[in-house]
Amino acid sequence: MPQVLEFKLPDLGEGLTEAEIVRWLVAVGDVVEIDQPVVEVETAKAMVEVPCPYGGVVTARFGEEGTELPVGAPLITVAVGAASLPQAPAAQAAGAEGAGNVPRPLIGYGEDHSRPARRRRVRPVTAAVSAPVVAAPVVPVVPAPVAGPVPVISPLVRKLARDNGLDLRALSGSGPEGLILRADVEAALRAPRSTAEPVAPAPVPVAAVAGEVRIPLKGVRGAVAEKLSRSRREIPEATCWVDADATELMAARTAMNAAGGPKISVLALLARICTAALAKYPELNSTVDLAAKEIVRLPSVHLGFAAQTERGLVVPVVRDAQTRNPETLSAEFGRLTELARAGKLAPSDLTGGTFTLNNYGVFGVDGSTPIINHPEAAMLGVGRIIPKPWVYRGELAVRQVVQLSLTFDHRVCDGGTAGGFLRYVADCVESPAVLLRSL
Repeated sequence: MPQVLEFKLPDLGEGLTEAEIVRWLVAVGDVVEIDQPVVEVETAKAMVEVPCPYGGVVTARFGEEGTELPVGAPLITVAVGAASLPQAPAAQAAGAEGAGNVPRPLIGYGEDHSRPARRRRVRPVTAAVSAPVVAAPVVPVVPAPVAGPVPVISPLVRKLARDNGLDLRALSGSGPEGLILRADVEAALRAPRSTAEPVAPAPVPVAAVAGEVRIPLKGVRGAVAEKLSRSRREIPEATCWVDADATELMAARTAMNAAGGPKISVLALLARICTAALAKYPELNSTVDLAAKEIVRLPSVHLGFAAQTERGLVVPVVRDAQTRNPETLSAEFGRLTELARAGKLAPSDLTGGTFTLNNYGVFGVDGSTPIINHPEAAMLGVGRIIPKPWVYRGELAVRQVVQLSLTFDHRVCDGGTAGGFLRYVADCVESPAVLLRSL
């Protein structure tokens, strides 16, 4: 006899607590295999396809496209068992796999393997599912409100009830252990007035100014807003800057690329200079532990770099950048940039950075005072490299000049350390041989 199993939005890791449904990949009545992606969601970090650990027939979906769901909210229900599947070879295989009712773990979604998995509650099906099960049954409204906490975990369900003046205490939920689902609220709102609680009018929205546009602070934009605000609240930052003659650095890059092999980007050369500078000034590759009142110097350089995409600003992270040469740094920058533009960066690609390199010169500007990428301690900004008048060997000449700026957490070091770091970076830009001497 088939069983109907509920698949909930899994923990996507890195402290993420919610996700927005972007696109459903299956419909009610579809046959799914174990680990088949069923929905594409957007978190504050990245776009993620979520695979289902069950094989069987999809009997219900929860949430429309564009809906935000918290971790742990139901996504779909699946009828598992041979009798629930169409008699096609692929479907029989999926049913056979699902018949054991042992879901595979969702690798990479924040699962804690140190503890045994909790048993999932299942609801027996009284008859074989030979056709798609479309929705949860209509739930009658209980006349008298019940005492105790309301069994609701989804803020969307609470908002739907609140906007329509519906008292959730007057409902009995159809979910596990009486959990009130969105279908329960919608059924109550469709019920005749004589059997439902009086519905108060929906709140009147604040009058908008004609022509104004409101953009929700959610997804990537919301995450960026929160992180930048937190950085400004917690980090006493300071900025220093210097102009540097990048003519020799650009000539060195031209010579390296002329030798054949993969092309090396300017960003990769600057990244290699940064890792060498952080080896000399490790104070800037650190973080502040407020609870312990300690500065924590970090052993590895996980280098973030700012990348502008259609979805907003993201900061992919190159792991162990101090172990890479310009060629492998350039390849990794290229790989992560392509993933960022396609919206396919994993949450792990966007977290764990210890220092950020921000090349705002690509926007045609010379300087900036960037906000530190919390909880890091510093960020190096690089402006555009353009021909400018410059005194070179005692004579006025036209040279390739760049402005470098360092924003740093004044708790981890004083201006002397920050200035020493920035001066070393500028010296390497002006004379790449300085970097060779330090290797």
